[in-house]
Amino acid sequence: MPESMHSSRFVSRLTRHTLALILAGGRGSRLHKLTEWRAKPAVPFGGKFRIVDFPLSNCLNSGIRQIGVLTQYKADSLIRHIQQGWSFLRGELGEFVDILPAQQRLQESWYAGTADAVYQNLDIFRQRDPEYILILAGDHIYKMDYGLMLAYHVENQADLTIGCMEVPLEEAKAFGVMHIDDEKRVRAFEEKPDHPPAMPDRPDHALASMGIYIFNTGFLFEQLIKDADTPGSSHDFGKDIIPDVIKKYRVFAYPFRDVQSGVQAYWRDVGTVDAYWAANMELIGVNPELNLYDTEWPIWTYQAHTPPAKFVFDDDDRRGLAVDSMVSGGCVISGAEVRHSLLFSNVRVNSYSKVSDSVILPEVNIGRHCRITKAVIDKGCKIPPNTVIGENPEEDRERFHVSPSGVVLVTPDQLGQRVHYAR
Repeated sequence: MPESMHSSRFVSRLTRHTLALILAGGRGSRLHKLTEWRAKPAVPFGGKFRIVDFPLSNCLNSGIRQIGVLTQYKADSLIRHIQQGWSFLRGELGEFVDILPAQQRLQESWYAGTADAVYQNLDIFRQRDPEYILILAGDHIYKMDYGLMLAYHVENQADLTIGCMEVPLEEAKAFGVMHIDDEKRVRAFEEKPDHPPAMPDRPDHALASMGIYIFNTGFLFEQLIKDADTPGSSHDFGKDIIPDVIKKYRVFAYPFRDVQSGVQAYWRDVGTVDAYWAANMELIGVNPELNLYDTEWPIWTYQAHTPPAKFVFDDDDRRGLAVDSMVSGGCVISGAEVRHSLLFSNVRVNSYSKVSDSVILPEVNIGRHCRITKAVIDKGCKIPPNTVIGENPEEDRERFHVSPSGVVLVTPDQLGQRVHYAR
C-alpha cells in the first residue's frame, strides 16, 4: 500500500467524504420488557450512556461528522436522547446527526428490512453526495476507528467491505457467517445459519459479520434499486444484498483487531438479558476490557446535571457504603450496602438494604430492608420496603422475568407501577 494511505491526512479525506447510517429501528425483543417501551439502541448502558452512544461516538472520534440515524420501533426516547445529546455539531460546516424515521417516502410501508430502510431514503442520501456510505448497527457496544476500515476498503479497491470478528461456533447462529480466501476476499456468506461453517484454522469458531458495512455510494445505490425490484426479496443486507454481490464484485472482510496488540478487539452484542447484565458487570472490574476512562476515545452522551453521589450514615448496622461498584451522579446510598453493582444516575438505596451483583437503572428508589441480588432494575422502579429479589427463583418467576442464567429483570409494569418509562 502506498505510504500516503497510512497518513492521517489521507484517512481524514476519506472520513470527510463518508456518510454514516446507523440502523436503530430494532425491537430488541430478546431483552424482554426492557425494550417494551423503548428501542434497543435507547437502552441505558454503562452507568450514564445509551447503547446508541457507542456507534455515534465511534463516528465522531473517527472524524465522520455526517451521520443519519434510521429509527422505527418506539423511537420517542431514542429521538429525544439524540436531540438532547447530539445537537452540538455545526450545520454550517456540513456536520450533522439527522434522525430518519420511517416515513413511507417511496412506498406505502414501513421499513421492511435493513436494506429497505436505506433504500427508502435514497433521495436524501443523493443530496448529501458522499463517496462512501458506512452502515452500522445501532445496538452493539464497542470502540472502533472507522477511518482505518475506510483506508482498508480503498486499498483493496473494494465495492463492499464487511467488518468481521471470530465468534464461538455455538454463538454463530445469531450472525451472518462468511468464508474468506487468503486475501480476505469474501467467497461465501450465509445469514444466521442453523449449522454455521467453521473457520478452517479454528474449527470451534466461525467468522461473523459485525453488521458494519462500507459501500462505494454508486454501487450501493445500484444494488438497493435492484433489490427493491426483486420479487420475494426480504430487503435485508445479510439475507439478500451480500449473498448476491459476492459472486460478481469485490467484497472484502475487515477483521476487527486491536491496533497495538493485533488481538481481537472488544465487541459485545447485548441483545439478551444475560448478555446485557454481563457486559455491565464487566465494567466494574479493576481493568475492564472496555475502558470508559479513555480520554483519547471518549464516549459522548447527553447527561443531566446531577450532584455528586452521596453516602450517608456510619452506624454499625446502618452504614452507607459501596464496594467494587460504579455509582453515578445524583445517587444517595443512605445507610445501605452496595456490592459489585452498577448504579445509574439518581438512584436512591434506603437504610438497611443490600444490593449486590446488580444493574440499577436511573431514578430507581429502593426502599428500606430490601435485599436485591443479581438483578436488572429498570428505570423509574420504586422497590417497596422489605422486598427480596434474586434469592428464590421460583418466587421471582411469579412476579418478574428470570433469564436462563438467573438474572432477574424488574420493570415498573411488573411492580404494578404504570409509569411507562421509555425515557
